[in-house]
Amino acid sequence: MKIFNLKTADFVVVSILALFICWYAWSAWQTSSTVENMILIVPIAAIALVLTVGEIIQQIRRNATDISVENTEEKDSVFTVLPIIGLFTVYVMSLETIGFDVATTLFVAAFLWYQKERRLVWLIGYSVVFGLIMSVFFAQMLPYPMPMSLLPTEY
Repeated sequence: MKIFNLKTADFVVVSILALFICWYAWSAWQTSSTVENMILIVPIAAIALVLTVGEIIQQIRRNATDISVENTEEKDSVFTVLPIIGLFTVYVMSLETIGFDVATTLFVAAFLWYQKERRLVWLIGYSVVFGLIMSVFFAQMLPYPMPMSLLPTEY
């Protein structure tokens, strides 16, 4: 019987992530508790913390039921994740060049295409709507201008 198996490693990683989220939110609060500083940190930290706590609860429940059948869940290999990392890298590097609005729309479309979405109406519609909503949201919420190509900005 292994003491440190994959389930234990998953539990440790998620627990460390939850602790890091708490530390980061507390550190940001201690630095400056102004609305401008905390407007994105608190909601994102709360969502991430809820997700990590939910995952910890699921892992505890799975271990409590202790199903002795091997985990048949298929894990992503490095070779399936590397193109996504590359796509995200190209997205981040292109933000200033082609603008947040266009880059976000193209990134979402490329990601959906990579995930085998072939319905063009859904692919184009979802990408454009998501890119537009995210661009307007960040342009309005962040205290500094965002580089945009199509939407008006003070950048």
